[in-house]
Amino acid sequence: MESKETYPEERNDREQDNYLTVALTESSVFKEFKGSFNEATGLPLALRPKICWQLPLHGEDNESPFCSVMAEASKTCSGCLQHQQKIIDECQTIPVSIECPHGLIDTAVPVKLGDRTVAFLQTGHIFQKKPTKAKFSLVVKQIEELGLGYDKEKLSQAYLGTKVVERKQYEAIIIMVKLFAQYLSVLSNQIVVRQKNAEPAIIVKAKQFISENYSESISLEQVAKAVNTSSFYFCKMFKRITGLNFTEYVSRVRIERAKNLLLNPNLRISEIAFDVGFQSLTHFNRVFRKLVGLSPSNYRGQLPSS
Repeated sequence: MESKETYPEERNDREQDNYLTVALTESSVFKEFKGSFNEATGLPLALRPKICWQLPLHGEDNESPFCSVMAEASKTCSGCLQHQQKIIDECQTIPVSIECPHGLIDTAVPVKLGDRTVAFLQTGHIFQKKPTKAKFSLVVKQIEELGLGYDKEKLSQAYLGTKVVERKQYEAIIIMVKLFAQYLSVLSNQIVVRQKNAEPAIIVKAKQFISENYSESISLEQVAKAVNTSSFYFCKMFKRITGLNFTEYVSRVRIERAKNLLLNPNLRISEIAFDVGFQSLTHFNRVFRKLVGLSPSNYRGQLPSS
């Protein structure tokens, strides 16, 4: 069987979608909304990725007792997964509500990043009309055709005890979910922007290493080794991310530290120069003037006296 090739951009989109789903699920705003939604409506709510091989509402607060019982059997679980996939297939641009073979309604609402759907808000597990014993008899027949063993009394209580939400009320609930999905779409964009602007881990580690060792004679090779990358790659990456080459950055760190030390009138400028890692007073004076616009002594002279 010929396998379908996954192109790099498709892989990147999928990885970003999964990252966004996790980030949104763990966000305080989602947790707060979900808790309020559960309390106000009595319905479950889940944010699920586009590709999901689990029942998204199983185990959630307010899960239908009937769906909970049905999820325990692999054959019924397989049927529910097919039902869930049908919802997702149809829910690419607008909210979609679908009735499962047992009469329960599930709804999915897309969460988008630009034009691309990255996840789905899902709720439901409700009847829109009060379930009847006659309808339950048909459900029992469907289950028996699958050859499943079950506790009829337990299943009957779960089915007949499933929440009923009238159509107009349910439509109003879905409007709330839709509005929240739009908010999550905005939040997704903000997360992506922050992610793009975030410094790579090796740059963060490099800056930390420099901050801890600036008073010593440190080289680009030492820092590259400390962050487990090649000197060539680190040099290019550091310049691209910080806008400074390695030597310029270290000099700025040293000069900022020197400016703090100059606040102490008891320290000689030559002491400060060597304390912050310069090997000569002449070099220190030259770099200080270049970055600050004043010589160290003139800079100190402008500081307010204590």
